[in-house]
Order: sequence, then C-alpha cells, then structure tokens
Amino acid sequence: MLNFTKKWLFPSILGSLFALNAIAQHSDKEVREDAARHRAMAAAHEAAAKCLESGKKEDVCMAELQASCKGLAIGKYCGMKHEH
Repeated sequence: MLNFTKKWLFPSILGSLFALNAIAQHSDKEVREDAARHRAMAAAHEAAAKCLESGKKEDVCMAELQASCKGLAIGKYCGMKHEH
C-alpha cells in the first residue's frame, strides 16, 4: 500500500497544482460563467432525478436531461463543457 501511495502521490499533487493554476488564470467573469453553467447543470440533473422518482421511464428522463443540457454540456449524461 505504501509503495502505491508513493507512486501516485507526486502526480496527484502535480495535477492539483496545474488545476489550481488553471483556475487562477480565469478572469472573474469566466469564473462566474463557469459557476452559472454548473448551477444550470445541477438543476438539469435534479430535474432528471425527480423525473426518475416520478416513475417515468429512464429513456424519457434521459431525453429531458439531454434537452435541458443542449448547448450547455457535452455527452449524453450532461457533462461539463469547459471552454477556457
């Protein structure tokens, strides 16, 4: 276990630093836009969860999710689309 941890510790830390650097380079406007997209995606996913809980078929709920995320996200599961 220790060997595995040592093997992946440095790449994990390095990756985190790169991610923080990318965030630090975004303007305030870009950060606000990203946050708004995350909120819109969260609302779309919440609506999909409620759709499933209501007893509707999965394909109906997935179609609604995809429609809600059109132009906002990527993939059939409404993944985040980073433009920066």
